[in-house]
Amino acid sequence: MRCIIIDDEPLALEILEDFISKTPFLELVASCSNGFEATSVLQEKNIDLIFTDIEMPDFSGIDIIKSLDNKPMFIFTTAYSHYAVEGFNLNAIDYLVKPIPFHRFLKAATRAQNFLKLKIEEETTIPVQEKTHDFIFVKSEYENLKINLDDIRYIESLKDYIKIYTGKEKPILTLSSLKSFEEKLGKLNFIRVHKSFIVSLKHIYSVQRNRIIIEDKWIPIGLNYRDDFIKKIDN
Repeated sequence: MRCIIIDDEPLALEILEDFISKTPFLELVASCSNGFEATSVLQEKNIDLIFTDIEMPDFSGIDIIKSLDNKPMFIFTTAYSHYAVEGFNLNAIDYLVKPIPFHRFLKAATRAQNFLKLKIEEETTIPVQEKTHDFIFVKSEYENLKINLDDIRYIESLKDYIKIYTGKEKPILTLSSLKSFEEKLGKLNFIRVHKSFIVSLKHIYSVQRNRIIIEDKWIPIGLNYRDDFIKKIDN
């Protein structure tokens, strides 16, 4: 994986450079001491992974990530733990608190490698419009999980990930786009009703104006999806 480091502390750059040199699947493209250098590199180079400090003069690590339209994977490396929630809200791969031991760095880098593999597999999967079987397999963390289609209540998009709600206590999180997953499900029993939601027609309890109720969840019906949804349930 091609990566860059962003940190205003020379010692921190040196440590991460050493860690990357010891990790066979990482290739260091650039070490940047500020966000302006990093932005220039990101515009010119193809980068898979960013290691970035958060508190830096002028341009914080969070600012850098928010400024990117097409975000590579990123890992925050910081001396302050109180940014962790915001970091994960931005979908950080990991959050490393300085001083960073090598084993913790390697764990975070391996997690990024696994996510990249899943993304590549997802992008190269041949879409299937209609399924003749009644189950699918999805990758979640380090497992291939079998999910019965009848169990799926609805699917929610979270940027590069989706949550699959099956009626169990915890939803299943997998790396996928909603569009790609819609193609896997087929169009017989599922329909997209919002830019962030696909629902199972089987599990709809009621439709109230611009929302759908499935169990105790209220799901919005997007304006661009309403006509197709109404035609579907009318038929």
